[in-house]
Amino acid sequence: MERAESSILHFVNIILFEPHELGQPLPLRDDRAIHLLKVLHKKPGDSFDAGVLGGNLGTGKIDSIQPDGTLAYILDLPFEPPPRLPIRLAVGFPRPIQIRRLLRDLSNLGIFAVDLMGTDLGEKSYRDTKLLSDGGAQAALIEGAVQARDTTIPALAAYPSLDAWLEEKVPGTLSGALLIAPDNVRPAGALANLPTQLQPVVLAIGPERGWSDRERDLLEGAGFVRLSLGKRALRTETACVAAAVLAMEKIGELR
Repeated sequence: MERAESSILHFVNIILFEPHELGQPLPLRDDRAIHLLKVLHKKPGDSFDAGVLGGNLGTGKIDSIQPDGTLAYILDLPFEPPPRLPIRLAVGFPRPIQIRRLLRDLSNLGIFAVDLMGTDLGEKSYRDTKLLSDGGAQAALIEGAVQARDTTIPALAAYPSLDAWLEEKVPGTLSGALLIAPDNVRPAGALANLPTQLQPVVLAIGPERGWSDRERDLLEGAGFVRLSLGKRALRTETACVAAAVLAMEKIGELR
């Protein structure tokens, strides 16, 4: 994977390597080397928190700074990462500037999967974002993981419509899960009032203009319960994070 330019080096909590990089020194211009040397002021012999993307956690040690402009390191990674939470969140395509922040925050929370969908009332141009093809989305997911001291990231997928998402997910992925569509239009109740239920959760959240009535009928027909997130109209990314945190509480992950 081509590494996207780092945006917030100050918030890196672990140095994350990709499997194909193991055993290879870091160029000193790499954002991780810059963080170690310039932000953390590490030097040869010093240790740092480290992990492998999709693999284990542990520590690294700077072995040496090589004359060829690279940083040699040694890794000791005995610990498994925390498990991803059994929460899938599907959302109507937000503005591209919001997608990066949203993916970072949802990855940071530890949810299992994020699905982006075209919707009836969503802005069609948002689906053309390059983030899904230029490495930007992957970089945002990784940023959220390293801030959480994790090595795993949510599965990410995109669908042309709510119809296509339901057609693929209903037969298997959604079976046995608690299906919730946070929605303040004629809700059946409040998500905050839902009792604790130790089961997977699937959240379906509309775009900034909300669901169409046709889509509300589709969701209800697929078994989703529409529940309120309160009296305020929330930004899409705010609604996603709020719903994810409430879902975490309902499955007992915040206790």
